[in-house]
Amino acid sequence: MGAIDEKMGVTRHRLTVDEYYRMAEVGLLAPDARVELIEGEIVHMPAIGSRHASTVRRLNAILQHAVSGRAILSVQDPLRLDEHNEPEPDLVLLRPREDFYARSHPTASDVLLLIEVSDTTARYDREIKVGLYARFGVPEVWIFDLDHTLLRQYRQPVDDRYLDITETAAPGVTPIASLPGGAIDLTGVFG
Repeated sequence: MGAIDEKMGVTRHRLTVDEYYRMAEVGLLAPDARVELIEGEIVHMPAIGSRHASTVRRLNAILQHAVSGRAILSVQDPLRLDEHNEPEPDLVLLRPREDFYARSHPTASDVLLLIEVSDTTARYDREIKVGLYARFGVPEVWIFDLDHTLLRQYRQPVDDRYLDITETAAPGVTPIASLPGGAIDLTGVFG
C-alpha cells in the first residue's frame, strides 16, 4: 500500500505544535510519552537504553565543563523549528539568553551545536532529522552512532543537506564551529 498523498485525492492533516500541545494537555498523550513532532506527525521514540543514557550523561559532563558560561546546554528538551516541527534532540548548545528560554522554546537560530545519540534510531536520525536540521539552518549537527562506534559531523547547511560531512571512529579534541575557541575532548566518549 502506498503513502497517502494529494495524488490520491486526499490530504493528510499535519498537526501544528499548538495542536500537539493541546493533545498533551487533554491527556491524549501520556505525560511521560517519548514523542516528538516531525513534519506534523507524532513520532514515537524508543525507550532510552542504558548505553544511550550513559553516552548522553558523558557528553553532558564534557560539554558543561567545556562551555561553562559561553553557552546554555539543553538536554532532551524541545527545539521549535516551525509550526509543524518540534524535535527533542539529545543535547543542544544554545546561545546564552538571560531568561534561559523561559519565554519560549529555542529555535534553530539559537543553536550553536546539536547532538543526537543514536543506537536504534541511527538511520532515522541520518535520513530524516539531519535533513530537517539542515533545512532550518542548524549550523552543526553531531550524531554519535553507538552501533557503529562513529561520530558523524555535519556542517554548512544548504537547503536540506550539509555540505561538510565527516566521520571518525576515534574522536579526540574536536572544535565546535559556532563557538570560537570552543573545542571539546571526546577521547573515550564511546566508553
